[in-house]
Amino acid sequence: MPVVPPPRTAALLSVQRLARDEDGERLHALLWSAGPGWRMISSAVLGGGIGERAWVLNAQVAHGYRRTDPDRHLAALAARAGVSGAGVGLMTAADVTAHAHADDGGAEAVVTAGITVRGWAASPAEGTAGSPAPGTINILVALPVALTDAALVNAVATATEAKVQALLDAGHRCSGTPTDAVVIAARSPRPGETLHAFAGPRSPWGARLARAVHQAVGAAAPALPAGIPTG
Repeated sequence: MPVVPPPRTAALLSVQRLARDEDGERLHALLWSAGPGWRMISSAVLGGGIGERAWVLNAQVAHGYRRTDPDRHLAALAARAGVSGAGVGLMTAADVTAHAHADDGGAEAVVTAGITVRGWAASPAEGTAGSPAPGTINILVALPVALTDAALVNAVATATEAKVQALLDAGHRCSGTPTDAVVIAARSPRPGETLHAFAGPRSPWGARLARAVHQAVGAAAPALPAGIPTG
């Protein structure tokens, strides 16, 4: 995948834009080559969980994606992009070139948003059948501090709350899409360093994270024009 020079971004989340031809379409991806010294928590299909991770790939796939091995697909795309070792792979049918970036006091967020297939998290049981298309709101957050495992989990909850707040503020009557994913990256602790134990919305770094995610989601999923049904 040839690399398109990225737009100027802040220091932590400087992403590269990649392009490839696949399934008869020109598809794109965003790559953050974070390098060593990062611990991440993610719900991603590739590299999910908690651990040391060195890169994050957010790959666009064709609408109607039908592969049953997305982890292998993402690993192959990452290898083609020139990264190796442990990383995180996300996918979406949204146009990732329309991503949004926000920075609040050193907490940075990059968001891609496809909200064609959206709804409420707690939906009637009869509405849960089938495999939803990968429309997806993908959230990537980087924090320049070290967090405990519990704080990493707390950060995921904070990012999710901020996402829902941004969607409601924009007039989207939904909590997200069925395939939303999140990645929180925090610096690996140095010997003797005290880790931040909280990342809720009223903690110093959780508050910055929430504002950054809220701003980025709001920019990636802009307000509905007047007269458009909100679902």
